[in-house]
Amino acid sequence: MSGTLYIVATPIGNLADLSARARAVLQRADLIAVEDTRHSGRLLQEIGTRAALLSCHEHNEAQRTEVILSRVQQGDTVALISDAGTPLISDPGFVLVREAHRRGLKVVPVPGPSALIAALSCAGLATDRFVFEGFLPAKAGARQRRLAELASETRTLVFYEAPHRILACLADLCDSFGTARDATLARELTKTYETLVHGTLQSLHDLLQRDENQQKGEIVLVVAGTARREQALDAAAEHTLRILLEDLPLKQAASLAARLTGLKKNLLYDVALGWQSGKV
Repeated sequence: MSGTLYIVATPIGNLADLSARARAVLQRADLIAVEDTRHSGRLLQEIGTRAALLSCHEHNEAQRTEVILSRVQQGDTVALISDAGTPLISDPGFVLVREAHRRGLKVVPVPGPSALIAALSCAGLATDRFVFEGFLPAKAGARQRRLAELASETRTLVFYEAPHRILACLADLCDSFGTARDATLARELTKTYETLVHGTLQSLHDLLQRDENQQKGEIVLVVAGTARREQALDAAAEHTLRILLEDLPLKQAASLAARLTGLKKNLLYDVALGWQSGKV
């Protein structure tokens, strides 16, 4: 008889957020697959589990999958946890879970903390539709190209970002989305120095530039989607905007077109962004 593979969410900072069910599963598990055995040691020591630990991270997941699933097939209870939060959400585990399903093994979620959901819940931005982008590309050129593709997205966008890249990321967001786009920066959620700041992309960039402490820790950035166009451009306005874009940067072209046509600058900016990203 086969056992069970549990996908267990663990705290993103505050250990008190571990659910009673997650605690029980981890205490009775025969094997716990973790990203970093040292990182997860504090949590597992506190709950008193005696399970064997096995590292399973992005560099060895393919190799560890066979070891882990063979234990499940032998009838063991195996738990998968990440360093923090819900496994597979910008963390390893996809290869393992996909193969478990392929073999017909029992996979059970034990839901709980997630930085993605925690940030959305307190960002003050629309949550009825959202897009999770995880980490943007580390290199500036690739990051800027990806943001250009997302510029006309109307759903709320959620990004994870590394501390040493957050300032450059905000600068690129200002260039791609416009400086006035609403956003919330959630930093060190559930931890001692938790920070939640709501403002425009430009104001967040300026804040972080002034205060390097705000560039530290685990960061989630929630950005409002672009406003749906409330009015279409007539042929004359479209012609004006396209001509201006031939010789001027996007922001200047949108600003001048607004003065010439009487339309809203944000509308013209969003339309031009759509042209550049190939979505309009």
